[in-house]
Amino acid sequence: MSAIVSADLVLTGGTVWCGKDLDRAEAIAFWGGRVLAVGTAADLASLIGPDTRVVDLAGRFAMPGLNDAHMHLIPYGTSMAEMDLRPSEVQTLEGLLDVVRAQAASTPKDEWLIGRGYDHFKLDVGRHPYREELDQAAPDHPVYIVRTCGHLSVANSRALELAGITEDTRSPPGGLIERQNGRLTGLLAENGRDAVMQVLPPANVDELVASIERGGRDLLSYGITSCTEAAVGIRDGWTEMLAYQKAHRERRLPVRVYATLMGDKSRNVLPEAMGAGMISGSGGDMFRIGPVKIFTDGSAGGRTAAMTRPYLGGEDKGLLCLPSDELNEMVAAAHDAGYRMAIHAIGDAAIDQVLDALEAALAKTPDPGRRHRIEHCGWLRPDQMERMVAAHILPAPQPAFLYYFGDLYLTLLERERIEASHPMRTWLERGLHPSASTDCPVVEIDPRPNLYTMITRKTQQGKLLGADQALTLDEALEAYTYAGAYAAHEEGIKGRLTPGQLGDVAVFDTDFFTAVEAGEPERLLEVQCDLTILGGQVVYRREGAAI
Repeated sequence: MSAIVSADLVLTGGTVWCGKDLDRAEAIAFWGGRVLAVGTAADLASLIGPDTRVVDLAGRFAMPGLNDAHMHLIPYGTSMAEMDLRPSEVQTLEGLLDVVRAQAASTPKDEWLIGRGYDHFKLDVGRHPYREELDQAAPDHPVYIVRTCGHLSVANSRALELAGITEDTRSPPGGLIERQNGRLTGLLAENGRDAVMQVLPPANVDELVASIERGGRDLLSYGITSCTEAAVGIRDGWTEMLAYQKAHRERRLPVRVYATLMGDKSRNVLPEAMGAGMISGSGGDMFRIGPVKIFTDGSAGGRTAAMTRPYLGGEDKGLLCLPSDELNEMVAAAHDAGYRMAIHAIGDAAIDQVLDALEAALAKTPDPGRRHRIEHCGWLRPDQMERMVAAHILPAPQPAFLYYFGDLYLTLLERERIEASHPMRTWLERGLHPSASTDCPVVEIDPRPNLYTMITRKTQQGKLLGADQALTLDEALEAYTYAGAYAAHEEGIKGRLTPGQLGDVAVFDTDFFTAVEAGEPERLLEVQCDLTILGGQVVYRREGAAI
């Protein structure tokens, strides 16, 4: 007679959403860091032993831990210690300059002042700050502030001087160093930022580990247990990988990370990764090596996403960061070495370029199961959809962009183009498993606007954009769980709550389905994460939440 295993932890008395098309449960048990069983409270009663921890859900809603399939954990954690210029904090130009002044007053002269998150569209002046305005706010410091999209920035005169940018410096290929009336405005876009980025003070390993911890703990507070770190090496090169290794080794990694490797022309950690034997898929359940990242264009909100048709109010079509022949060579080399690809392409011109490169690499070295990805992939055409289906190239979109930026998009592009963008339903129906993510710190890490917009297709101001692409709640939750795992080749171990899967769970104070079925999807924007469980252990508890 075999002994009955006693669970380490049992959640009971609530609603457990186990995954799309799976029966909901009342209770779930964990043992050894994994799901042991799901079912009714009576079904699991025999698994409760003297050492089992039992948590009464008291009617709360439990689901697989959320998986943000494209965000920047190190930059997010770093930005939390820098000037906070997000629209939630700063709505006016004078307010932005006040933040810079305050930081300058508490920072020794000549040290850098760095901030992130401003949105010129949401500032009262409706434009980017000028370098002279930053000069006046901080005359004794180099200042560098980054727009919310991460693709445009403004530098003051001292920062430009340190970077060697003068009135005679020309914009580089694939970049912009803006001038008005023949003078530098301080605005830099895409490759035009490189000279400043090269003179920013580098972070050391310990500082980056602190960023990983800081950002990761915040993710846990939203029920996020896994993420794709979308660009290891983007700012501090191989030091970022060393920081991840140290965080993992010292058990200071709060969430599971799928690490994308920068393999860009000017920011490339691929040689070091190859030398260390870090190939896509290697690693473990807490830290795994993912695909190779290359940038091909910018952002729609910054008018730098590369389009085949111009933006409204001009003839500009955005920027392509690389010539096609260079991209083809880079993709072929990484693909032949066994790497998966995760290439940034937002506009349809950039998506054309990426599809050409991926198709050529797959034709030369076939691998139907590689699951290359196009990051963002927001503004694609129907013919490009067919090419993605044929090669099983996955989209990694951010539906929340429509929530946060949809009202801006309406000033930049024709409505029909916007309504056809981020086609979640079509991707889903064509078998491409669209995942959900935030690109944080581009937008808030908060998963609630993502879920809300996936099922409503509404912007922050309530405008409806492309109702035919809305998802059901089941489908939206799958995008945030199973589809994120599928995009990382990890669907066998996470994304659903079935026996043997990793014991990662998010518990919320409100049943999502009750809110939506009552015709009140706006309530999704107000739900609170009460508990987060990673590997069968409670790792976050909201203050005041029952346990």
